[in-house]
Amino acid sequence: MNQKLQKKIQNLESIKRLPAEEFFKFLQLNKEDELLDLGAGAGYISLSIADYVKKVVAFDFDKDVLDYLENKAKDKGITNIETAAGDFKAMPLASNKFDKAVASISLHEVPPLSLVLSEIHRVLKDKGIFLCIDLEKTDHPTGPRVPSQEMEAEIRKAGFSIKETVHSPTPIANQPVYIIVAQKNN
Repeated sequence: MNQKLQKKIQNLESIKRLPAEEFFKFLQLNKEDELLDLGAGAGYISLSIADYVKKVVAFDFDKDVLDYLENKAKDKGITNIETAAGDFKAMPLASNKFDKAVASISLHEVPPLSLVLSEIHRVLKDKGIFLCIDLEKTDHPTGPRVPSQEMEAEIRKAGFSIKETVHSPTPIANQPVYIIVAQKNN
């Protein structure tokens, strides 16, 4: 593994955050669900949620990080995670395929947001649930951010209804976090 990849994985795995299971209460998981983990990275969501669903598709633009995730899943004996690499704005995934989709701390990095949300809407089944976990914009952000109100508006424009928005009392990497639960409209 090259040094750049090692550093990226180390950074991803050292982020201080809640256990991924804390977010599952927003999804009403079913053992028959097929779930898309958008921006899967080193597997924070994918590895934790695999026991609760039929299949996880871990999607990321970085094939090398996904190779790391595949090896980590194999080492843990997890067999229901598939990986797919590509552009968030043109995902090589079938329409109406997933019951649930999770984007954890990833959407703020992929402008324009409208194209990514349109793709998420396309790959979810009717009434599918989309869970968006992202960093709130502050007066002094450490990188690109999308304010929760703007994210909600963009999610609605993409054809979702907002079921719930929560501002987490626990920060991620010392930054405020919001959680939006949305459902695909017919």
